Amino acid sequence: MFEIEERLHGVGVEMNAILDAGMELYVSHGLSQEAGRMALEKNIRRALTDPNVSALLLSAILLEEELYTKRKNSEIADDPVFLLADEIIGMAIAEVIAGTYARFEFTRYDQKKPGILSTLGPFMDDAVAGLIAGCTSKLYSDSQ
Repeated sequence: MFEIEERLHGVGVEMNAILDAGMELYVSHGLSQEAGRMALEKNIRRALTDPNVSALLLSAILLEEELYTKRKNSEIADDPVFLLADEIIGMAIAEVIAGTYARFEFTRYDQKKPGILSTLGPFMDDAVAGLIAGCTSKLYSDSQ
């Protein structure tokens, strides 16, 4: 949907890096690391076909480009506390995928920033954290 995987690739966010970050905080719910990674990838690929998830990810890509990447002295370079739109996008992505429980999973990924999340700008780290959180939360719910 909206060529979102290619657009993520264009800003340096690859599927393997998303999966690596997701697996850093993975909690086994009866699935091995390998089976968990495969299930997580399946959930992510499914989520990327959802027009709402794709639109929110695209909004993060465009906002980051416009307000962070293109601006020489960006006001949001240090992800200031007054910037909330990035968090809202991340939480929205997580909740679209897996409902309210995913908001708590989002908080884990947002605070720890595993893997690629620690290298991304203020919008993309939260958007990708939301994608991971929604998909891991769904994985845990489906495993019960």
